[in-house]
Amino acid sequence: MKTIAALQALVTANPPVGGPSDAELEVIEAEMPLISAEVELLDAQIATLDRTPSEEDERRLRRARRRVLAARREIANRSAAAFVPEVAA
Repeated sequence: MKTIAALQALVTANPPVGGPSDAELEVIEAEMPLISAEVELLDAQIATLDRTPSEEDERRLRRARRRVLAARREIANRSAAAFVPEVAA
Protein backbone atom coordinates (compact mmCIF):
# COMPACT_ATOMS: atom_id res chain seq x y z
CA MET A 1 0.00 0.00 0.00
CA LYS A 2 1.35 3.42 -0.97
CA THR A 3 1.27 6.30 1.45
CA ILE A 4 -0.27 9.63 0.56
CA ALA A 5 2.66 11.53 2.04
CA ALA A 6 5.01 10.05 -0.56
CA LEU A 7 2.67 11.14 -3.36
CA GLN A 8 2.34 14.64 -1.96
CA ALA A 9 6.09 15.07 -1.85
CA LEU A 10 6.25 14.36 -5.58
CA VAL A 11 3.48 16.82 -6.38
CA THR A 12 4.73 19.69 -4.22
CA ALA A 13 8.45 19.05 -4.44
CA ASN A 14 9.18 21.85 -6.91
CA PRO A 15 7.06 24.94 -6.27
CA PRO A 16 7.21 27.63 -8.96
CA VAL A 17 10.20 29.91 -8.54
CA GLY A 18 9.76 33.68 -8.79
CA GLY A 19 6.83 35.43 -10.36
CA PRO A 20 5.63 35.90 -13.91
CA SER A 21 8.21 36.41 -16.63
CA ASP A 22 8.72 39.71 -18.40
CA ALA A 23 6.80 38.43 -21.44
CA GLU A 24 3.86 37.41 -19.25
CA LEU A 25 3.86 40.82 -17.56
CA GLU A 26 3.79 42.54 -20.98
CA VAL A 27 0.77 40.48 -22.02
CA ILE A 28 -1.01 41.33 -18.76
CA GLU A 29 -0.18 45.02 -19.27
CA ALA A 30 -1.55 44.92 -22.83
CA GLU A 31 -4.77 43.28 -21.64
CA MET A 32 -5.25 45.53 -18.60
CA PRO A 33 -7.94 47.73 -20.23
CA LEU A 34 -9.98 44.58 -20.97
CA ILE A 35 -9.45 43.23 -17.47
CA SER A 36 -10.58 46.53 -15.94
CA ALA A 37 -13.64 46.68 -18.21
CA GLU A 38 -14.61 43.11 -17.30
CA VAL A 39 -14.26 43.90 -13.59
CA GLU A 40 -16.49 46.94 -14.05
CA LEU A 41 -19.10 44.81 -15.86
CA LEU A 42 -18.94 42.20 -13.12
CA ASP A 43 -19.45 44.90 -10.47
CA ALA A 44 -22.50 46.19 -12.34
CA GLN A 45 -23.92 42.67 -12.65
CA ILE A 46 -23.34 41.90 -8.96
CA ALA A 47 -25.09 45.13 -7.97
CA THR A 48 -28.27 43.96 -9.72
CA LEU A 49 -28.33 40.36 -8.50
CA ASP A 50 -30.79 40.80 -5.65
CA ARG A 51 -33.07 43.47 -7.09
CA THR A 52 -34.80 44.58 -10.24
CA PRO A 53 -32.40 46.80 -12.20
CA SER A 54 -33.35 50.47 -12.27
CA GLU A 55 -32.81 52.69 -15.33
CA GLU A 56 -29.51 53.78 -13.86
CA ASP A 57 -28.45 50.14 -13.36
CA GLU A 58 -29.37 49.33 -16.95
CA ARG A 59 -27.34 52.28 -18.25
CA ARG A 60 -24.40 51.20 -16.10
CA LEU A 61 -24.64 47.65 -17.49
CA ARG A 62 -24.84 48.91 -21.10
CA ARG A 63 -21.84 51.20 -20.60
CA ALA A 64 -19.84 48.38 -19.01
CA ARG A 65 -20.73 45.97 -21.85
CA ARG A 66 -19.70 48.57 -24.45
CA ARG A 67 -16.38 49.11 -22.67
CA VAL A 68 -15.70 45.36 -22.67
CA LEU A 69 -16.51 45.12 -26.38
CA ALA A 70 -14.35 48.16 -27.18
CA ALA A 71 -11.41 46.71 -25.22
CA ARG A 72 -11.79 43.34 -26.96
CA ARG A 73 -11.94 45.08 -30.34
CA GLU A 74 -8.80 47.06 -29.54
CA ILE A 75 -6.89 43.91 -28.55
CA ALA A 76 -8.12 42.05 -31.63
CA ASN A 77 -7.10 44.94 -33.90
CA ARG A 78 -3.66 45.13 -32.30
CA SER A 79 -3.05 41.41 -32.72
CA ALA A 80 -4.42 41.45 -36.29
CA ALA A 81 -2.14 44.37 -37.15
CA ALA A 82 0.85 42.28 -36.09
CA PHE A 83 0.09 39.83 -38.91
CA VAL A 84 -0.48 42.38 -41.68
CA PRO A 85 2.70 43.02 -43.66
CA GLU A 86 3.60 46.66 -44.15
CA VAL A 87 3.57 47.86 -47.76
CA ALA A 88 6.60 49.89 -48.83
CA ALA A 89 5.69 53.22 -50.40
